[in-house]
Amino acid sequence: MIVLLAALGWVLCNVLVLVVAKGSLPFDWPDAASGSPVDRLVSANLGLVEVLLLAALVFWMTRKRRTLNLAARAPERSVAARETALLLLYGVGGLIVGFLMARLLGWHPFGLHLAGSLYGTHAHVAPAEAIVWAVYNLVVYAVIPLLYFRRRYSSEALNLRSSNRRADVVLILVVLAIESAVQIAALDPGIFELTGRQFAIGVPLTFVLYLAGAVLPAMVFIYAILVPRFLRLTGSVAATVVLGGLTYTVLHVWDAWTLFNSPGNAVLSIAFLLLTYFAPGMFKTVLTVRTGNAWVHVWAYHAFVPHTLVDTPNIVRIFRIT
Repeated sequence: MIVLLAALGWVLCNVLVLVVAKGSLPFDWPDAASGSPVDRLVSANLGLVEVLLLAALVFWMTRKRRTLNLAARAPERSVAARETALLLLYGVGGLIVGFLMARLLGWHPFGLHLAGSLYGTHAHVAPAEAIVWAVYNLVVYAVIPLLYFRRRYSSEALNLRSSNRRADVVLILVVLAIESAVQIAALDPGIFELTGRQFAIGVPLTFVLYLAGAVLPAMVFIYAILVPRFLRLTGSVAATVVLGGLTYTVLHVWDAWTLFNSPGNAVLSIAFLLLTYFAPGMFKTVLTVRTGNAWVHVWAYHAFVPHTLVDTPNIVRIFRIT
């Protein structure tokens, strides 16, 4: 049932975009290949197809691995329900505080992505904004939750320990290679147009900033803590994958390109948040459920690709690296 609901929701997002956009999109997407609603929908749906194919590959590659009972890593249902509810409320609070603090400082609201991530931006982003964004997200979504839950649960219970390192490394390398090739072909990232100095400084700087501001927060908050509890509460891998995708999407609600200044723009923003992040969030959940290791998605499908590959030119611009 939940798979059917997710599919219907995806179709609804497509329909809403076609009905509401009326031929153009209001978003600041300078790095997007096209601003046409139809072209963007085609891109989003091809992205979903790729994610589904990658998920099938992951299932095939992990078919002979020892079956992991991730639900058993979570506490009994009443405790898991309480921890899940409190953590989700805490996450909403982190988004609200991040919005207010950033706006008071004259910056873009703090969500899981820095302004200009993936799509680019014409807005000014100061180096201080990028650094504070990374520190805020790291502390709020990774350090504090990990300190709290690590006192109560083992590394294995938090999906932080590999049960098969060799198999995990092989899976990481395969997914990373495929996704890198796909994104280079589809997005033509500007990283290859950087000078040698820009590349040498920008790549490690981007990697560190996004590891702190996006990758580790998502890993700890969703894939280390919430995923086992989703599985305990639902008893369904499919439901857990969908919930992982939805949670990942919500954490991007303050992406700098989103617009909530009119009902139509709000509908388009929510639709494209789902079209952009729901499928990757689900795939990260699949990687975690199949391996029991939240680190796998970090290296296979987040830290290097897309962020270091796609976002290095944005960081080079922000820090004015010449």
